[in-house]
Amino acid sequence: MRLLVVEDEKKVAGFIKKGLEEEGYAVDLACDGETGLAMGLDGVHDLIILDIHLPKMDGLRVLQELRRKKLTTPVLLLTVRAAIEDKVLGLDTGADDYLTKPFAFQELLARVRALLRRGAATGSPILQVADLTMDPATRSVSRGGEKIELTAKEFALLDYFMRHPGRVLTRTMIAEHVWDYDFDPMTNVIDVYVNYLRKKIDSGRDRKLLHTVRGAGYVMKAE
Repeated sequence: MRLLVVEDEKKVAGFIKKGLEEEGYAVDLACDGETGLAMGLDGVHDLIILDIHLPKMDGLRVLQELRRKKLTTPVLLLTVRAAIEDKVLGLDTGADDYLTKPFAFQELLARVRALLRRGAATGSPILQVADLTMDPATRSVSRGGEKIELTAKEFALLDYFMRHPGRVLTRTMIAEHVWDYDFDPMTNVIDVYVNYLRKKIDSGRDRKLLHTVRGAGYVMKAE
């Protein structure tokens, strides 16, 4: 999943980005409100983490504009303000949750997971394609009952494939949802990670699930 962090404090932004990337998320950064609004309106993010105190445009104004444009992406507000009135104002403006600085990263991560679950499509949280299953909540993957160990990036890539079974995903689509704005399209890193993933979920099995569509990209389906 792809997250947007709008935070002008470089140390805080770097801390959040590094931690979330270690959990397998693709993370984009914006350091001011105007940039954050423009990136948020792209509609490619699954969650926005938004600081209230920002240069050029404050976070509440950014949030107002996002909601005015009918963007329904979950928004987690960050602020040093702790007064109940401030929290009510943020939530009434359209925020989905509120976290006061300073915070423990584990709490931020728990709130991120909760908002992503809340914003996910209704139905079973367990993803399944043929005998391959994934539980995003516990970050566990198995095929035919056999547990499969994945790195954070492999997990994020598989999650994207399993949420779009039967759909051809181009390298650009994969880069946008699993990597970030700084991704270099000239590298072959996507092909490398697809091969890593293919070895773990398909190697030694008669029924292949991850297929190359020549000249287009990749598709996950049970043939």
